[in-house]
Amino acid sequence: MDLSLGDAAVSIARDLIRFDTTNWGEGRARGEDDAAQYVATFLERLDLRPQLFRSEARRTSVVARLEGANPQRPALVLHGHLDVVPADPAEWSADPFGAEIRDGEIWGRGAVDMKDMDGMILAVIQDWHRRGIQPPRPIVLCFFADEEAGGRLGSHWLVDNHPELFAGAEVAVSEVGGYSVTVAGQRAYLIQTAEKGIAWLRLVARGTAGHGSALNLDNAVEHLVEALIRIADQRWPVRLIPTTRALLQGVAELVGLDADLDQPEVVNQLIDALGPTKRFVQPSTCTALNLTGLEAGVKVNQVPGKASGTVDLRPLPGDEESALAEVKRLAGPQIEVQPINLDRALEAPLEGPLVEAMRAALAEADPGAPALPYMLTGGTDGKALSRLGITSYGFAPLKLPEGFDFTAMFHGVDERVPVDSVRWGAAVLADFLERS
Repeated sequence: MDLSLGDAAVSIARDLIRFDTTNWGEGRARGEDDAAQYVATFLERLDLRPQLFRSEARRTSVVARLEGANPQRPALVLHGHLDVVPADPAEWSADPFGAEIRDGEIWGRGAVDMKDMDGMILAVIQDWHRRGIQPPRPIVLCFFADEEAGGRLGSHWLVDNHPELFAGAEVAVSEVGGYSVTVAGQRAYLIQTAEKGIAWLRLVARGTAGHGSALNLDNAVEHLVEALIRIADQRWPVRLIPTTRALLQGVAELVGLDADLDQPEVVNQLIDALGPTKRFVQPSTCTALNLTGLEAGVKVNQVPGKASGTVDLRPLPGDEESALAEVKRLAGPQIEVQPINLDRALEAPLEGPLVEAMRAALAEADPGAPALPYMLTGGTDGKALSRLGITSYGFAPLKLPEGFDFTAMFHGVDERVPVDSVRWGAAVLADFLERS
């Protein structure tokens, strides 16, 4: 029995959640192969010719191309990723890979990051096939591996080894944009037009190994801790890029405030008005970092000769080189700073035909609700595509219930997404793509 567009998106998303595609990073993963095979088979039934690309065993991405009504227009890359971050079943209220529907929500790892969007994409392509609809421009469909570890075995690998797949592409659309927030009792939608850079770093300290009872003035653990304290104490200056400035000006209009964005208290007040979404927006006002790991020693009475820690640095667009240099300065000459993953920050134009198509689709589905730009403080596979000159946006539309803490779902325990939001989002995504 044929399902409606929205119901098909829900069903496909649940199918994908049931594939355990956990990615721990640094090459450790269950692999995306089974989910990729599902996607490829699905697309073959729609008379497409998907290609499977394996960067390593079971690390599989899927790419297919749809012809557009106007083949002379630049192609649009419509992409998702198939991997997910780890989930400990002991911490969850439901099976992380069960895709259970409870209280009108789909529960499972990947429900918002980003197998809901993957389901919407596939449902839209299926609906077009059923109705004989051709998109206005060529579309390159991609379902990448390894996004949760920086895409080195997914999008970056494809850009390095098969750039011809993206020939003629100009723009790309993927996750973490187009979702609703409630500001001063009014719904608004956030379109992702920028994202921070990534610098995952390992800091290594070396010293003199010895007995724990002896005086040791060359202690690697002490060297590391002192460096990490200096780095953690750094206060990065506030700088509003055009995307964040436009977002806060839009919020100011919704709450009826004078948007004097040179006043820190005004900026903080406007960010607070976004409710739970401030979790995403607050870090967009400055370069920021977190200490994320420590490793040293094998025995309590033995001073190790080496200690290491990890740092997640997220620079604003334009700050990538200076921020990395500042971390190295703060670490000091005794500490070796080793890059684990470095990737660029992005900012796309805030206006233009593609953005207008997004706004029009949202306005059609939810009249009177404004659409505002914002910067994602995480990262997407758009970073890899940008190396080919492809401009990236985030538009995975969801109309969310007021009070639903959407940002807490990303990489969180009990990740879930409302069923009705996915149904609504599939229709809006189709409308946008048909306008694009």
